[in-house]
Amino acid sequence: MSPPTSNWTLETIHAALPAIEQELARTAAERDKAGGHAAEQKELLRQHGLLLLVVPKEYGGIGASWSETLSIVRRIARVDSAMAHLLAFQTLQLSGVISYGSDQQRKLYLGETVALNHWWGNSANPADPRLIATEQDGGLVLQGIKGFCSGTLGSHRLLTTAIHQPSGKLLIAVLPTAREGISIHDDWDPIGQRQTDSTSVSYEQVRLEWSEVLHRPDGVSTPFLTMRGVVAQLILVNLYLGMAEGAFEQARDYTLNQGRPWFASGVQRAADDPYVIHRYAEMHLKLRVARALTDEAGAEVDQAWRSGRELTAEQRGRAALAVAEAKILAHRAALSVGEDVFDVCGARATKAELGLDRFWRNARTHTLHDPIDYKLRDVGRYALEHLLPEPTLYS
Repeated sequence: MSPPTSNWTLETIHAALPAIEQELARTAAERDKAGGHAAEQKELLRQHGLLLLVVPKEYGGIGASWSETLSIVRRIARVDSAMAHLLAFQTLQLSGVISYGSDQQRKLYLGETVALNHWWGNSANPADPRLIATEQDGGLVLQGIKGFCSGTLGSHRLLTTAIHQPSGKLLIAVLPTAREGISIHDDWDPIGQRQTDSTSVSYEQVRLEWSEVLHRPDGVSTPFLTMRGVVAQLILVNLYLGMAEGAFEQARDYTLNQGRPWFASGVQRAADDPYVIHRYAEMHLKLRVARALTDEAGAEVDQAWRSGRELTAEQRGRAALAVAEAKILAHRAALSVGEDVFDVCGARATKAELGLDRFWRNARTHTLHDPIDYKLRDVGRYALEHLLPEPTLYS
């Protein structure tokens, strides 16, 4: 039987993007204040085919590269970083199926994703060891909890990781979100990224079949199987850069249309104040350099991903290094630009109705995903001794 086929293409998605961005931007600041589940906005992305971006064409999907996919994520992050986060983590869960799944599992789960055009939830936080998988009656039973489970609310499937007992090793599996014993908790209340549904998920004696396990605890690791960690980091790079670009664009619009020059500047427009011009130059350069390294990293990851099972450890390491370099600059740009925009816009720009603060809050929240110092360590090791980053779930 032929796999279901998407009616969407990369071209149709790009054609729809301006309208999608405009609609998200219309309510982004208000929704950011309210928090909660953005069901209407998630449906907007779903209706335009964005959930199928990275599903390979052989399974009926759009088959976009990581660079193509994350350029779209970055654009959405400029206006609504929470929705960009959810879309990006949709692609991350699918990357787990693509990289870890058997031929049969890929056909099943990717085909179902195309047929139902459904959301995936992330219950695979590798830094949270509280979910235990115990063998029982020819299968497994899951007991415990996972935190920071972005996108679980409203999802059809979950990608999850658990510690296998008695081996103590990690397994990766797919579950239906509605399976008996799975509970999604409404406990996400951060200062930023308030609509990512990054709640905790508990598992109470949840049955898991071995056929649902993508990566067994005794599974052999290869360079390609470790690419999900590199992809996850590239996703963060594009989210951070999109936040920085969004802050810059909103500030620029404010300066040109509502800004007031300081009385001592001797100019009639804020845009003619030499100190304002200087600060915009500084922000522009931060963005330009971060953008260049992000695009380079995307190209490296595309090449590594295309290599598939033939990927070498060195190719994988070079992709991880490029992503680490880009992440450092995107991380810094998101935080510094998110703060600097207030210096060029002035006191009136702190009005809550403008929501200009959301860019910094969202960046501050999400840049805590994993410590940037360890990316600096990886880059420093390469700069000093030409040592490529070692594969981990975060690099």
